[in-house]
Amino acid sequence: MSEMIQKTIKRGLYLVVDPALELNMLLEKLKSALSGGIQVLQIWNNFRKESDRLFIVEKISRLCKPYSIPVLINEDWSLLLQTKDIDGVHFDCLPDDLQSIRDVIGRPIITGVTCSGNLDIVSLANKNGLDYISFCSMFPSSSAGSCSLVPPETVLQAGKLTRLPIFISGGMTPENTASLKKEIPFDGVAAISGILNAANPRQEVEAYQIALKTKN
Repeated sequence: MSEMIQKTIKRGLYLVVDPALELNMLLEKLKSALSGGIQVLQIWNNFRKESDRLFIVEKISRLCKPYSIPVLINEDWSLLLQTKDIDGVHFDCLPDDLQSIRDVIGRPIITGVTCSGNLDIVSLANKNGLDYISFCSMFPSSSAGSCSLVPPETVLQAGKLTRLPIFISGGMTPENTASLKKEIPFDGVAAISGILNAANPRQEVEAYQIALKTKN
């Protein structure tokens, strides 16, 4: 069994990296974040037009390899046909032809989807055998794009509909992560600018990890 197949997503800190950032700076920040301990990494589908997507993806993935964490691509699943350095794909919306996509890729992959505030997507995630779901956006955030705000009650209801790991994202900080942990159950938190914009990404990652241990 390959290392790829053994990787799973259960809980913890889910880092989303922006490939539009200057590559050397991005890799330095990522190296610092990895040393703090993250559990999942997603490469946001925000590449510059002129960039070499495969080159960037492989650079990021190989930096993550010693940590044995799942590396996912956002939306652009065709990259999984070009490299085995990626373990799966995160969809902003669940595609109607998901099984066809899996068949074309032809190897086991991790799949996740953003539910926004729609609990019907939770049911579809169960039906289609996804590995996790994510809710966006819990708080206002420039990096969350067009995500609408999700009330904590929606996440609470989702937990009654699925046993899949539930991640929350959008405007997350260690402080509001700890506050929400006291209010509702969830398995992990996804962050992008909160870590990549930090002066010390490792220190920020460690703060998130402490927050995730808050008891509700």
